[in-house]
Amino acid sequence: MTEEILNPIVLQRADPFVYKHTDGYYYFTGSHPLYDRIVLRRAKSLNDLQEAKEVAVWWKHESGPLSELIWAPEIHRANGKWYIYFAAAPDTNIDDDTFNHRMYVLENASDNPLEGTWVEKGEVKTEMSTFSLDATTFFHKGEQYYVWAQQDLNIKGHSNLYIAKMENPWTLSTKPVMLTKPELPWEIKGFWVNEGPAVLIKNGKVFLTYSGSATGVDYCMGLLTASEDADLLNPDSWTKSQEPVFQSCPENGQYGPGHNCFTESPDGKDTILVYHARNYTELVGDPLYEPNRQARAQKIEWDEQGNPIFGVPVPDKRWTPKTPEVLK
Repeated sequence: MTEEILNPIVLQRADPFVYKHTDGYYYFTGSHPLYDRIVLRRAKSLNDLQEAKEVAVWWKHESGPLSELIWAPEIHRANGKWYIYFAAAPDTNIDDDTFNHRMYVLENASDNPLEGTWVEKGEVKTEMSTFSLDATTFFHKGEQYYVWAQQDLNIKGHSNLYIAKMENPWTLSTKPVMLTKPELPWEIKGFWVNEGPAVLIKNGKVFLTYSGSATGVDYCMGLLTASEDADLLNPDSWTKSQEPVFQSCPENGQYGPGHNCFTESPDGKDTILVYHARNYTELVGDPLYEPNRQARAQKIEWDEQGNPIFGVPVPDKRWTPKTPEVLK
């Protein structure tokens, strides 16, 4: 039986990402609320991540394109090395109705990514020089794919989702293909957003979750589904769910769940949804710098057709801060 997950699994880490490695550790990263560093921690249990030692493996530059608003890191394995994908901006300006983020990659050849040297591999170029962020990557049928959020100035909204194949872990080999744009009522509350993609391959299907709307109570998750045998670079291969699959649950005190990823139970039998949410709605100050989006996790169920049943965000079982201070 899967151990009961005690939420939150990590305090004050929005955009959580968990990688379960063959060494039995869960490796965790997420956006630090000061947006000035990339942090990692690891534990053998999701419940032990909060108390695990956290290491800052990379800091923002003093100036230049990697100097502000370090967002949404993800840690992945490829070709026997560790990679961290993240977004950074040259400033905190808002131009063309968005920030100025681009996407970057770090590489580490050490067995333990909390050690060794992280080497900057540069920007992931997408042929569009616009706001881009929230990259994830996955392998399917021997090929590496890259999925991310980016603004197209000719399409209303802040970001759409794109997919491409990769030549190596920091270079695309195909042109970007748009899979979805914000258009449904639940994707356009506050902001017109499709962001935070995550990929799960199971039951003969490829599931691509993402998040929509502004990051407050309206933030929620959507779903694209394709056959695992389909051409994933063909937008027609994907079916978009018309309703959100995971959203705020006031009864359980959970608001704005999203920016998720997927992992599995220690025995590999259960799929685990990892996401962030707040447990209150009255925010003090700028929501961007309000630190209390906590990382949470819960088991996913499955229907008879092999599709995920996400349910609702479960109640907290642990203490959480409710003041605007960043925890030390």
